[in-house]
Amino acid sequence: MNAPQQGKTVSASRITISQLMQPEHANHHGNVHGGVIMKLVDEAGALACMRHAQRRVVTVAIDRMTFHQPIHMGDLVILTAEVSYVGRTSMEVQVHVEAENPITGKRVFTNDAFVVYVALDEQGKATPVSPLIPETEAERIRMQEGKKRQAYRTGH
Repeated sequence: MNAPQQGKTVSASRITISQLMQPEHANHHGNVHGGVIMKLVDEAGALACMRHAQRRVVTVAIDRMTFHQPIHMGDLVILTAEVSYVGRTSMEVQVHVEAENPITGKRVFTNDAFVVYVALDEQGKATPVSPLIPETEAERIRMQEGKKRQAYRTGH
């Protein structure tokens, strides 16, 4: 299978990961380390891209990650990832991060990020992926913006 034939919807790639933040994830003030969240973002993004490509993927770029709210030890971190743009062999995924107090149920948006992955064949070489099919107007706009983001990243 050299070139994928059919497109796949955005919702087919969507994945949600939830993880309770423990003492080993936090600093001495009880705030979760940014690197812990970055790792979770990378894992969620990779899983969404693997769902889309049905192949192994590698991370090639991450756009800036700005934390709008702290995440505390004891919070449940909820990451939702979905493919937002597809090139020939690369996929951009948007990962949305929230922190939830599991006692009160109160959720706060903490950050999101766009991460780019490349699909790999069995020899570890970049391989084509299926086109992305947006299902809503918002997804269509995000996909058009993704094309612009990718052009900026690659200097084209």
